[in-house]
Amino acid sequence: MSNTKITFHVVSLFPESLESYLKASILKRAQEDGKIAVKYYNPRDFVASAGAAAKAGRGLTYAERRVDDRPYGGGPGMVMEALPVMGAIQSAVNAAKDATSKKPKLKIVFFSPSGEQFTNVVADRFRKYTDIVLVCGRYEGIDARIKKAFPMIDISVGPFVLTGGELPAMIMIDAITRRIKGVLGDDLSIEELRVASPDVYTRPEVIEFKGKKYRVPKILLSGHHAKMDEWKKTKKGTIPNNP
Repeated sequence: MSNTKITFHVVSLFPESLESYLKASILKRAQEDGKIAVKYYNPRDFVASAGAAAKAGRGLTYAERRVDDRPYGGGPGMVMEALPVMGAIQSAVNAAKDATSKKPKLKIVFFSPSGEQFTNVVADRFRKYTDIVLVCGRYEGIDARIKKAFPMIDISVGPFVLTGGELPAMIMIDAITRRIKGVLGDDLSIEELRVASPDVYTRPEVIEFKGKKYRVPKILLSGHHAKMDEWKKTKKGTIPNNP
């Protein structure tokens, strides 16, 4: 497993929606230990009037901060404009280049229901990069011209549509981070590297709830590891080594 630090660059209109999750538990520790870093880039900071407002020492008005407009060809909803998103992506790319004397191993991800299905195998592929830019869309999506300006890969976290790309971004960050050597403490904590079952148990051996007793399966108390592994394999939902 790789020892390379990975920096996740998240392009999002709502970075606060990610922070509470990414600043807790294992992901928080991974950042404190220097295994990963997470940086945010809000397209609103890259609207055409942002520079002028900063020089004038004032904030942007609501109208100036807007980054969406009506779609060409008609249809419901609004579409995120290309230029503010391009500015955010370029800032992330520049930050990746400035952070190292070597050329960064960088990949840009665009979230789309029609993209490649994200799996553990895909997560493994991403561990080779030093910098991963995650472009989070909102509303009806982002002006597709950003794909002409930057080489990127379309990724889907499932056959469904979400409100925005922030949740898929967190899923990717979590899945990739836990596969970095040392993040989980014990590499065998990665379920697909061992025989794992969706049903797990801990002490006490017998619990009682509303007058009924619930017991740990006897096979797990036997100490016979081969038989326990066979039992785990029979359980529906066992994680395969090659999903």
